[in-house]
Amino acid sequence: MNKNHKTTKRALTLGDLVLAVSTSSRTFAETAAAVADLLESGRVRITNNGRCIRARVA
Repeated sequence: MNKNHKTTKRALTLGDLVLAVSTSSRTFAETAAAVADLLESGRVRITNNGRCIRARVA
């Protein structure tokens, strides 16, 4: 198992994701690009009423 893999029992929001990414990036553009990449690649899943949905980044 990957030692860097952390899980939580509470539901995290998109704002939580942006906040976590922004702590490691220098600019807003870098934050937006990283969040878009995470969503587009499927490494981050979004749920809507318990159903996983695929995010489309335009």
